[in-house]
Amino acid sequence: MLAAFGLALPAMPVLADDGQGVFSLQGFGTLGAARTNSDQVEFVRDISQPRGTTTKWDGRVDSVLGLQANWRVMPELEAVVQAVTRYRYDRTFTPEIAWAYLKYDPSAHFSFRAGRLGTEFFMLADSRLVGYSYLTVRPVGDYFWYLPFSSIDGGDVLMTVPVGENLLRAKLFYGISDGYIPRAEEQWKIDGSPMTGAYVEYLLPSWVVRLSYANIKFKRSLPIAGEFSALPPAAFAPDDAASSLDYLETAGTRSHYYSLGAVYDNGPWQLQFMLNHVDQGSKAFESSTAGYALAGYRIGSVTPFVGYSWVDSDRRQDRVNQVVAVVAANSRSVQETTILGARWDVARNIALKAQWDAIRGDASSIFPYRREQSDWRGKLDVFSLTMDFVF
Repeated sequence: MLAAFGLALPAMPVLADDGQGVFSLQGFGTLGAARTNSDQVEFVRDISQPRGTTTKWDGRVDSVLGLQANWRVMPELEAVVQAVTRYRYDRTFTPEIAWAYLKYDPSAHFSFRAGRLGTEFFMLADSRLVGYSYLTVRPVGDYFWYLPFSSIDGGDVLMTVPVGENLLRAKLFYGISDGYIPRAEEQWKIDGSPMTGAYVEYLLPSWVVRLSYANIKFKRSLPIAGEFSALPPAAFAPDDAASSLDYLETAGTRSHYYSLGAVYDNGPWQLQFMLNHVDQGSKAFESSTAGYALAGYRIGSVTPFVGYSWVDSDRRQDRVNQVVAVVAANSRSVQETTILGARWDVARNIALKAQWDAIRGDASSIFPYRREQSDWRGKLDVFSLTMDFVF
């Protein structure tokens, strides 16, 4: 179930019943290398990464190391802290606190958390850094790329209700975003932006189905004013630069995220089906619709898998001028991907994976790649090898 749902790490107590409760320490990591067959773009895991890989093997894209501490203060109260190091927006592996919260379970039906939480906009999103919890090498890019938020500072409430032999769960969350998104040589600060969301989830013996909604109201503008000031006046009609910046404003705009997901795990079969729609409030970005289907079949300790994903963003038709069109086009993604790979659980808590992503899009599909060249035509093959582990 762990590989399919990605919900938890195995607890390994290192200190028990010390008078203050139970303390456990566990960790996770991925040692990975990826390369492509093209120098026309740099492939990244997600849009938090400022640089990516091309035709040479690169260990930055997928390598992650994390450590998580859980302290059961009392039966109904738990403290959790998770620290991770990964390749991030500032081109370093500086460790960061991904989770830091208190969890209160007053009954079997209600659970409350407050602090720094992982984002749950889409199903499986809160464990995106725990490679061991995924069947594939990394979360499916076409589906998850438009989700740059990894954590919020806030709280959530989870309600669980039995429905016959099954369970119905509903969660409501609110928080303030924390993070940066690299753009050219600058970073767009998204910290301070409030997020609200909820999901309803139905759990059967072999299936989990989730319907989700979330939104974010951006606090800050894109760092693009310098690009406009660097252009010669002849590039604009009178007052056009100011109107262009107003047109591309992100501060005060709200984006909406809708998703539907289903995960099946029974016997040798693992299946996942996901759909989402992102409605961008700012005209600086294109709205998008995406989805994927993934199937894996266990044969002893090896699980071959095959998948198909796609994403289609909506081209803006009401652009002010060509300069604006170039900025807005940076969020355009129109492509499909065939996924083929295998996971080998070679030892307890260690999995080796090999994967091929055959990406086929059009020449305008440049999101979220880095440093696209003029001869980019939308076709890319990505080869990945990873070792995932938990301890």
